[in-house]
Amino acid sequence: MIVAGGEIVERVLVALLSEGHLLLEDVPGVGKTMLARATAVSIGCRFGRIQCTPDLLPSDVVGVSVFDPKSQTFEYRPGPVMTQVLLADEINRATPRTQSALLECMAERQVTVDGTTRPLPTPFLVIATQNPVEYEGTFPLPEAQLDRFFMRTSIGYPDERQEAEILRRLQVRHPLDDLSAVTTPEALVSMQSAVRKVLVEESVRAYVVRIVHGTRSHPDAALGASPRGSLALVRAGQAAASLQGRDYVTPDDIKRHAVSVLAHRVALKPEAELRGQTQERLVRQVVEAAPVQFEATGS
Repeated sequence: MIVAGGEIVERVLVALLSEGHLLLEDVPGVGKTMLARATAVSIGCRFGRIQCTPDLLPSDVVGVSVFDPKSQTFEYRPGPVMTQVLLADEINRATPRTQSALLECMAERQVTVDGTTRPLPTPFLVIATQNPVEYEGTFPLPEAQLDRFFMRTSIGYPDERQEAEILRRLQVRHPLDDLSAVTTPEALVSMQSAVRKVLVEESVRAYVVRIVHGTRSHPDAALGASPRGSLALVRAGQAAASLQGRDYVTPDDIKRHAVSVLAHRVALKPEAELRGQTQERLVRQVVEAAPVQFEATGS
């Protein structure tokens, strides 16, 4: 279904099994919306979409209470966030006030309208997109909101073979028309619970701590990854191990997803950016420098 390759599909599955949210930072036209829709169809979940613009209001996201003259009461009209897989397209084009409306949804999995709190459906996944090149008329996500995203990744341009395959598949009909669910929302919730029980040995937890602390002590970092980043990296390792059919996490599981989980949680010093340093390169440097240590146990 997704021609771009298995890595992006694996990252979506890791975020989904980890009960996290995904930020897709990519240029237009590479299949971000199709990826979100295909994810919803494949897991049998309802799909909702918000096209973020500067005039989008928080009530356009979470819903609004409308007065009913017949019953003389206010009736809640759900917003698009009342779904299971939500695509927030071009999230950085919405104003900070509207962006913040998603914070409670993403962190607490609930919405509060006129003092009444309502739980969101389960499972609940937000896939937000933004263009990393065009910043005119946008409102960059603050660090606090970036930290709410479990993972940041991109699809990237397809190579020549992949692009030819895209043209072939879309020539007659849309591939989504032939896509069917391979699981149910209830089964997915059970999988998410099972991921939490995957064994994380003490030395692997120590390895995660060394990596995260390395992002804070790196000379090019103005701001390192938060403890939420540590938790996310452990959970990503558990999900990656589950996808490999294992009930334990290895250091390779941590390494595989460290950049996607931690890079957007790191802020660079201005002089480092001028030298061409990037968040992704900084995390790779930290991972390469972090030793993998195992303690010998006696018999």
